[in-house]
Amino acid sequence: MQTNATYTSLVAVGDSFTEGMSDRLPDGSYRGWADLLAGRMATRTPGFRYANLAVRGKLIGQIVEEQVDVAVAMRPDVITLVGGLNDTLRPKVDMGRVRALLEEAVERLAPACERLVLMRSPGRNGPVLERFRPRMEELFSVVDELADRHGALVVDLYGAPSLADPRMWDVDRLHLTAEGHRRVAEAVWQTLGYAPEDKEWRTAMPPTAPPGWVARRAADASFARQHLLPWIGRRLTGRSSGDGRTGAQFSAELGKAFWVTPADHTNPGPVTDWRRVEP
Repeated sequence: MQTNATYTSLVAVGDSFTEGMSDRLPDGSYRGWADLLAGRMATRTPGFRYANLAVRGKLIGQIVEEQVDVAVAMRPDVITLVGGLNDTLRPKVDMGRVRALLEEAVERLAPACERLVLMRSPGRNGPVLERFRPRMEELFSVVDELADRHGALVVDLYGAPSLADPRMWDVDRLHLTAEGHRRVAEAVWQTLGYAPEDKEWRTAMPPTAPPGWVARRAADASFARQHLLPWIGRRLTGRSSGDGRTGAQFSAELGKAFWVTPADHTNPGPVTDWRRVEP
């Protein structure tokens, strides 16, 4: 693997995991691992450019249809692709179709960049993971196979004990906390060949006393009311949390993506403060 890497541009493709939920900034926008990674890469390369095309709730077919060609046209040094997990969490899924669509995405993205990064997504310990584990592992076997075939890098988040800890997950039990996203950014950073800033990102957090029965039941009730029931409602009505949304650096008005870059690469700050790069 390349060390002391230098890349000039990054495009992130995917769903809510890459959009950055639930790493929320004070202004209500999401940051997430891709923004964190872009900020760190920008400190190494003046003029670094970044675009996050990911949209919450997207299935792999929607990612292929709406984001892949856009990313290809941008011709970045690095493209990250994380998709298919939303498909595996549906009550019914055609894993053969998921495989075919993921393969199509990789075949189109790999020639369009210097480095394509795929991931084995993290899974939160608990009954949901156990129910869908076979599908997830089938998806990850496809990821490994495609990476071998096309020379892509794979970041193994699924095998990291730290990211399986429920304390790394937000109250919706579907998205990582800020600390979880920080660790994912570190994992991708190291996979790209940069010198580690946190060699222990995979290490499990120290154990703490579990919450009492009453606290657990209250948390379960709040989760069901605020997150589970709305999620079920969207499934039953064919709606998605991503309906009407575009990626952070995609202009629906113009029908195309745009780059952003920090005003000061030595102190990039949040990507939401970066300036747009005009064509």
